[in-house]
Amino acid sequence: MTRRSPPPTRASTAPQSPSACVRVRGARQHNLRDVDVDIPRDALVVFTGVSGSGKSSLAFGTLYAEAQRRYFESVAPYARRLLDQVGVPEVDSIEGLPPAVALQQQRGTPTTRSSVGSVTTLSNSLRLLYSRAGTYPPKQPHLEAEAFSPNTPAGACPQCHGLGRVYEVTERSLVPDDSLTIRERAIAAWPPAWHGQNLRDILVSLGYDVDRPWRELPKKERDWILFTEEQPVVPVYAGLSPQETRRALQRKDPPSYMGTFTGARRYVLQTFATTESPAIKKRVQQHLLSQECPLCHGKRLRLESLSVTFAGVDIGELSRWPLTRVAEALRPTAEGTARGWAQFVREHPEKALVAERLARDVLGRIQVLMDLGLGYLSLERSTPTLSPGELQRLRLATQIRSNLFGVVYVLDEPSAGLHPADTQALLQALQLLKRSGNSLFVVEHEVEVIRAADWVVDIGPAAGEQGGQVLYSGPPSGLEGVEASQTRRFLREAELAVRRTPRAPRGRLQLRDITRNNLHQLDVDIPLKALTTVTGISGSGKSSLVSQVLVELVSRHLGHALPSEEPDEGEELERAAPLTLGGRIHGGMEDIQRLVVVDQKPIGRTPRSNLATYTGLFDNVRKLFAGTKEARARKYDAGRFSFNVPKGRCETCAGEGFVSVELIFLPSVFAPCPTCHGARYNAQTLEIQYRGKNIAEVLRMTVDAAHAFFTDVPQVLRSLGVLREVGLGYLRLGQPATELSGGEAQRIKLATELQRTQHGDTLYVLDEPTTGLHPADVEKLLAQLDRLVDAGNTVLLVEHDMSLVARSDWVIDIGPGAGEAGGRVVAQGTPAEVAQSRESCTAPFLARAMGGARGHARHPVMPQPRRPRAASSHR
Repeated sequence: MTRRSPPPTRASTAPQSPSACVRVRGARQHNLRDVDVDIPRDALVVFTGVSGSGKSSLAFGTLYAEAQRRYFESVAPYARRLLDQVGVPEVDSIEGLPPAVALQQQRGTPTTRSSVGSVTTLSNSLRLLYSRAGTYPPKQPHLEAEAFSPNTPAGACPQCHGLGRVYEVTERSLVPDDSLTIRERAIAAWPPAWHGQNLRDILVSLGYDVDRPWRELPKKERDWILFTEEQPVVPVYAGLSPQETRRALQRKDPPSYMGTFTGARRYVLQTFATTESPAIKKRVQQHLLSQECPLCHGKRLRLESLSVTFAGVDIGELSRWPLTRVAEALRPTAEGTARGWAQFVREHPEKALVAERLARDVLGRIQVLMDLGLGYLSLERSTPTLSPGELQRLRLATQIRSNLFGVVYVLDEPSAGLHPADTQALLQALQLLKRSGNSLFVVEHEVEVIRAADWVVDIGPAAGEQGGQVLYSGPPSGLEGVEASQTRRFLREAELAVRRTPRAPRGRLQLRDITRNNLHQLDVDIPLKALTTVTGISGSGKSSLVSQVLVELVSRHLGHALPSEEPDEGEELERAAPLTLGGRIHGGMEDIQRLVVVDQKPIGRTPRSNLATYTGLFDNVRKLFAGTKEARARKYDAGRFSFNVPKGRCETCAGEGFVSVELIFLPSVFAPCPTCHGARYNAQTLEIQYRGKNIAEVLRMTVDAAHAFFTDVPQVLRSLGVLREVGLGYLRLGQPATELSGGEAQRIKLATELQRTQHGDTLYVLDEPTTGLHPADVEKLLAQLDRLVDAGNTVLLVEHDMSLVARSDWVIDIGPGAGEAGGRVVAQGTPAEVAQSRESCTAPFLARAMGGARGHARHPVMPQPRRPRAASSHR
């Protein structure tokens, strides 16, 4: 193998002993440029650099991938095919690499049966606690732990099957417009096209009047059509009128076919439960009504299980409490101070011992979660509703309690979504893992985490092809002297003090009586024609206010459809009803004509979706190719240059660029298509060139390279220019949506919006847009947000990044704590005004970002929920 020459000089400090480090030689994964680096073990090592520089390629794509590959070599070939493998990294050698555990930013499993309790295994311990040490009603038999799980036949409520909600249909949900006739599709729940026509023809054969308005049909007939469980099979005479059908039946003419009738309710419920099509599921779901199960009252368990209590409550109620409250309820038992404890020990010594040990174990694990800023979560909270950062910290808490030794933990931005106050607790948790004899390799942008590291590996100097070099490897203090590093200046606090005059708002959007989750009759005003940030610790109620209630109210006022979840973001049948219980807009909508929500959901679910297709620039690129002399001669239109259309794509791989190779005892692997070699197009299409490049070569260009290539094509250059301005110049035009992070997807959406001609009066809502951004990229983002405000728009952010908060025009701080200890406005005003608040947990960190404090910001004591202490008794 020919080795490329190493990059020019780079600052580096070697670890003290070669035997105490991981030695990487010749790493070339993705954009890494033949990287050689020594990384110390038993240390907190932070990999940093601008977005797209290659830090994840080194930490995850190389180090973790190689550790996983070595482990899988010890696994039987048949078993390997059942495991999710990340592939073999491109690297010459890695020495001294211990076993590795990856904690990545990933969404929860798409089912509400997966919860905080199941991810942390706390639910298992609590079930055992209730089974062995719970208080049973007189004469009730002992229940096994499985009886306290809604996911088992022994525990699930028989009416709602462990979902906590029952689902039904009504005449109104099935027939929204009763002035229509059956022929006019009054039964909207029935399928469209042939299947729906078939059901209408069957009703004609059964003698029903399909041309009479639904409301005029006898109730008995309406009820049978909608709710019957019968499925009669009758002759159908396709194309005949009702009169002709009746005569054909009397003559016993041979029918077109025999049709089976299905009532509307049966069709909706059966289709919803069995269809694998997200589109069909979404269509029938709109005819379902959900309500709390009347038998278990939403607790999902059998009544026998709910009759068992511990600390005075059943396990269903306990699972609804925030973890902070659960800890308070268990502490008296764990410490042996519960009311009546001495008598309980005398009468039931074995039961008391089990209760104390289990309660102590659960309390210890909850304490770790509370230390990581997750005390506001409840055990029943489903994982699809958690942010990737919350889910990663749940898994981190599990690892802390596992007491593993000699492991490398590879973490992907664990501070994502964390308030600066919570970041301090995160660092303590990482130090605890390190003291247990483990190594921590952390991909991170947060300056506080970089400062706290034992060792920093800075990758750069820029993104994509301009990155991939190790600029520095050593203690954080040494990064100061590396001029090529974009990270170093953000470690110098004195130079980052923000000096900016806030804009004066021009009007206010007045929200009143907001009630949702932990928000109770909240009144708040949002400044218009300004950049406003909503802050507060994790779980304080920021997203409930901005991303949920405000978006719902403004959408409804503008007549827009409410933003819906993606079909695979969880099983819709299992979702609870909307939680917004109150709220109204009192004034200010006259200055808002449009709402744009720029979220972090993927821009597509398959590799066929990419940056170029989402932004629309690929349409213009395809027109350029179709306009070439050779393409016109062959009569190729723009559609010929789409890899989704049969006439231009490679038919071997159907335009995917790769094919799946099935291996008997190994997992399936994806290999470049043997026909097009990954180009995605057929040979004839690839013969057409524009300025010496075919369409596949253009898709392989980065945004930066394409910007130079299309320098005199304004319609393409505009899109590329905006993508570069939001820090995405390193992405390839054809990079699949499945390879993009949530932050990258959000910035692509923002860039798409920035391309539009700005007319003002638009409200832009962004939830934590700095997630995954290097501080240098945050500055680019801020420039674009300012551009939107200067054009007469309103920008509203939920944000934790204090450098961005300090540069906003107005700050609304929600808190003071999380869960029920939050949910109110504790401070609002200009950044300078909020920084002076004594009640706000955000204020000291904001003051520090503005240069108003030196050293570490004080860490306020987190307020606890305002409620009476839970009683704990075994009597």
